[in-house]
Amino acid sequence: MSAFEADSACVKRIVPAVNFGERPAGSAVDMLLLHYTGMETADAALNWLCVAESQVSCHYFIFEDGEVLQLVGEEKRAWHAGRGIWEGNEDTNSRSIGIEIVNGGHDYGLPPFPDVQIKAVIELSKDIISRHLIEPHRVLAHSDIAPGRKRDPGELFPWARLAEHGIGLWREPAPIRSGTFFQLGDEGQPVEAVQTMLALYGYGVPESGVFDEATQRVVAAFQRHFRPEKVDGVADPSTIETLHRLCAAKLESMAE
Repeated sequence: MSAFEADSACVKRIVPAVNFGERPAGSAVDMLLLHYTGMETADAALNWLCVAESQVSCHYFIFEDGEVLQLVGEEKRAWHAGRGIWEGNEDTNSRSIGIEIVNGGHDYGLPPFPDVQIKAVIELSKDIISRHLIEPHRVLAHSDIAPGRKRDPGELFPWARLAEHGIGLWREPAPIRSGTFFQLGDEGQPVEAVQTMLALYGYGVPESGVFDEATQRVVAAFQRHFRPEKVDGVADPSTIETLHRLCAAKLESMAE
């Protein structure tokens, strides 16, 4: 007998994890975080998420063939996000639901996500979002909340396709072109303006006017999610224009 009942009709099997806790009183679920497993095989990843020594877990696990497992009940605090920050909140585990998507990730060649798997991600995400009323700008990559540590689900993840189904916030990236850009070591008010826009969208970034390594990592995380054609941590015109579009879209969605 399973330790809990499935929260979603998308779930085919329950495989209980052991690493989880209670959500703090008053902390409503308002974030959905998407991950890749980043291990050589699905079985290795699933085993790691279900043993105590790993100190990690997740709510949902999606195989390459689209099969959906649930490992932790949504009412519980799974240990999937680790250290991170979004919109000033440093305890993202307490406010989020985490989906692990089987994919070898950057360490194993960053393979494409199968169509059937992405269809399952879309179906499950829509269900979670509808039940918890999660706002588009709070459907995020693991790399968004932990840019110094994580790169998942990576630049090949089809965020635009998810947005077509109402999942997450997306705007067409501005074309890559020449022009003024900011990179590691630059200083001044224009750098601070870029940092302020990144913080406005939700990223944890210093607003110092100094383009330091922390800023570089955040810019790369933004690119990985929203301008994946070129991920280099340089705030070029395409990146800045795309960031403008996303900030405006976030304000519009919050005003609706």
